[in-house]
Amino acid sequence: MDNNSIRQAVMIEPGKIEMRKVAPPKIKNDEVLLRIKHIGICGSDIHVNHGLHPFTSYPVIQGHEFSGIIEEVGSEINNLYPGMNVTGRPQIVCGDCGPCKRNDYNICDELKVEGFQAPGVAQDLFSTSSEKIIPLPNSLSLEQGALVEPVSVAVHAAKKAGDLKGKNITIFGAGPIGNLIGQVCQSSGAKKVLIRDISDFRLNIAKACGLENISNARNESMADAKSRIFGNDSYSIAYEAVGIEPTMKDGIETIEKGGKLIIVGVFGEKPKIDMALVGDRELNLIGSLMYKHQDFQDAVRLIELGEIILSPLITKHFPLEKYEEAYSFIEEQGDRSLKVIIDL
Repeated sequence: MDNNSIRQAVMIEPGKIEMRKVAPPKIKNDEVLLRIKHIGICGSDIHVNHGLHPFTSYPVIQGHEFSGIIEEVGSEINNLYPGMNVTGRPQIVCGDCGPCKRNDYNICDELKVEGFQAPGVAQDLFSTSSEKIIPLPNSLSLEQGALVEPVSVAVHAAKKAGDLKGKNITIFGAGPIGNLIGQVCQSSGAKKVLIRDISDFRLNIAKACGLENISNARNESMADAKSRIFGNDSYSIAYEAVGIEPTMKDGIETIEKGGKLIIVGVFGEKPKIDMALVGDRELNLIGSLMYKHQDFQDAVRLIELGEIILSPLITKHFPLEKYEEAYSFIEEQGDRSLKVIIDL
């Protein structure tokens, strides 16, 4: 990179990333210029790499969970300064639709997300609106800063259930999001948190993150796990963080009557749901999508307080030039890869 160009990783077609040299972006008066330091790869990015993301076309510049350092600020900005460590929200919203007007901009009718429907941060320098920036305290590393985004997903999902204090909770799925939801629930005062998966590797990572009550769905039925962990009690809150029919079925059949099932997983296929059972048991099915600005701020606070353990989730780092290699590694590792980080 020289002063007249920056590196940019462009996915020109599924599975093929081209490194380009382009002119540095210019900023508007209300924008900041960021020097990107770390980018996290998530499940949605992997869908894009496979050509399976329904709302992404090519070429696309990926990257939506990140940390960086402010390089320059626009003339209208007086609360952010060059040299600050930051992360930011990748949402682009209209501000005029019904959801936006009631401050539910995370489900904006015209929602676009950087890295999918708009250029992402897979480049040395990136310009973005100052209102989407979340400063990072000095106590957080830039590596931790790149994981604030997935923690924010978990924070938002946790809030969907209301007060978690004293509640028994089951998490279906021990990937990064399920793991983080479990940690947020524990930090919010949950009585017991059970986390289920079919991967012993991921369940052991969950244990390393402080989630003691684990169950492998290959070896133990949900009914047996429920009895073993909760005893004569049941559980009143469940999080589906896999996106498959069997976990929905387990949740609907075993949760306490009147319970809440929060849907966080992305379903590749439409599940069959026994709506008669949902009605008879007065269950609440609740969707959860992305996050709001406050969720980012809460995520930063939880990490800073040590309530969220992140290091066991990080599987490997790759430099920007080896973006394609990072995806190959994820494919090879399967369920033994949780969070891969791209370094700039």
